[in-house]
Amino acid sequence: MYLKYLERTFCSRENSHNFGPHLGKRRIPMSTSIHQEVFLNASPQEVYQSFMDDARHSAFTQMASTISTEPGGMVSMHDGQIVGRNIELEKDRKIVQAWRVAGWEDGVYTLLKIVLSAHDGGTKIVLDQTGCPEGMSEHLASGWHQRYWEPLKAHFDK
Repeated sequence: MYLKYLERTFCSRENSHNFGPHLGKRRIPMSTSIHQEVFLNASPQEVYQSFMDDARHSAFTQMASTISTEPGGMVSMHDGQIVGRNIELEKDRKIVQAWRVAGWEDGVYTLLKIVLSAHDGGTKIVLDQTGCPEGMSEHLASGWHQRYWEPLKAHFDK
């Protein structure tokens, strides 16, 4: 069901917000994906809310965020530097988004999947981000540490 939604929403040639390596008739080169696993001293509920609640997300990133909590809803984070759309949401468990940096070529999105699970009194986060534009994987991977994992660890370790 969600794959059909993803294809219909982002992959059709008629749609200006295509997802993945195909943009209409041209092909965008893609590089490797990002895989990260992180532990936070907080419940899956608290971590999910930090990602999906406007005020909480804005508080730990220190930048404005507007985040829909509905599948298909739009997201804008880091003062509009990151934009996208929710693909699949499982409250307190999973976030899947079509996600892009505002300065990228029109229509280029990555697929972001974050899975949360209770682990040793906290939360294990597994992040997979695929379809990164060529040459961007290292920059995006370090951005997750600098803009998400480090601030969240500092917040929850208080």
